[in-house]
Amino acid sequence: MDRASTQTHSATRAQAPFAAQLHARLRQRIVQGELPPGARLSEQEIADGYAMSRQPVREAFIRLAGEGLLEVRPQRGTFVTRIDLEWVLCTRFIRESVEADIVRLAASQARPQDHQALFEQIAAQETQADPTTLVQLDEEFHATLARIAGKALVWSHLQQVKMPLDRARHLLSAITPKDIMLAQHRSVAEAIAAGDPDAAEAAMRLHLRRVLLDLPGVLRLSPDYFTSTDSFAATLAAQA
Repeated sequence: MDRASTQTHSATRAQAPFAAQLHARLRQRIVQGELPPGARLSEQEIADGYAMSRQPVREAFIRLAGEGLLEVRPQRGTFVTRIDLEWVLCTRFIRESVEADIVRLAASQARPQDHQALFEQIAAQETQADPTTLVQLDEEFHATLARIAGKALVWSHLQQVKMPLDRARHLLSAITPKDIMLAQHRSVAEAIAAGDPDAAEAAMRLHLRRVLLDLPGVLRLSPDYFTSTDSFAATLAAQA
């Protein structure tokens, strides 16, 4: 490898961590709705905002496009994709199927310290009013259930699958009553503490189907944020 090639290779390797960090940050901003569906992103503006060159920004954009979060429109620019409603409903179904089994395992395997951890997390949720923080605490609660069940790796794999659902959930968090989420979490935790797999599964399924009740409200408020809305009513009726 000649000197010029060596320098180029070294520069690319040096930029790689920045691209990975930027990808993670932009991904988070898109999922949380800080960069809303339809928003136009500029490589230069992002580079300036994060005080870096355009190369790691370009790499991050490529990864985000591969994940379906960005769309490159020739001669027009790069845009945050709209949320595919069919994928929201599909991934919600997958999540319910997986977590129904997870809580059954948790109910049979949980120890007293696990019960305590779940109720402490619910207590922490009670003190929060910020919707974004509540979604994050909800994620921690479900991750804890997976850990108790010995399925932390399954939960990790589920993260990528449920990304369309997570985007919708951040919108839903603004209209879903906090008290309902807390009550549903308590029902799950109480069933696990009682060692009752059937009650734990029923409570989890009820909790994860709340999305189906709240989606119509989000669609009325932000219809332009979604695709596949034409088939929503029929699909929703089938899953409800």
